[in-house]
Amino acid sequence: MKQDLALRTWKIYKFDCSLRAVSGGHLCGVDEAGRGPIAGPVVAAAVIFGDDVYIEGVFDSKKLSSKKRRELFEQIRFNALAFGVGTASHNEIDSMNILSATKLAMDRAIAKLKIKPVKIIADGNFYSSRTAPVENIIRGDEKSFSIAAASILAKVSRDEMMIEMQNKYPHFSFDHHKGYCTKAHIDEILEHGYTNIHRRSFKLKAIQLEMI
Repeated sequence: MKQDLALRTWKIYKFDCSLRAVSGGHLCGVDEAGRGPIAGPVVAAAVIFGDDVYIEGVFDSKKLSSKKRRELFEQIRFNALAFGVGTASHNEIDSMNILSATKLAMDRAIAKLKIKPVKIIADGNFYSSRTAPVENIIRGDEKSFSIAAASILAKVSRDEMMIEMQNKYPHFSFDHHKGYCTKAHIDEILEHGYTNIHRRSFKLKAIQLEMI
């Protein structure tokens, strides 16, 4: 099993090396966390690595345990040439829609980079940027080392934000469900109502029927 995990990281590392060789400069991977939840922000991360940086275990954050993500989070930040984390709030999501807010979070993450990339590779099929040419890669967090690293930075950063919300809203288990639409979360809304960080534009029929 460990050998399989090492192999998948090696494959996505070599994928980035090949793209970096063609682009001839700094390659930036971008990904987000939190498009699906009904509460909290959407968070994006951007990461630039050098050719010589290889961190075993890096892969799609959704395929890793919370403990492993945390370990890799520290290694990624330490070894990256540059990284940035950007957010778009629940209010921005409600005012402009989740896709536009995700693009905004990605823009903010890239703006925090101390190095300007010559090429950006982004998970999905929707991102564009004025900073550098963009290649969108569907399921990029399973194909690219830097996108996978960005997915880990975004996921861990957002999880920490939601855990902090647990202290502000003790009747909600934000430290557990992180704002996603679980049964426990819906039950909390039905009992206590929406909090100030819920996305009002995300319509839930079960909740709406109960609140009529």
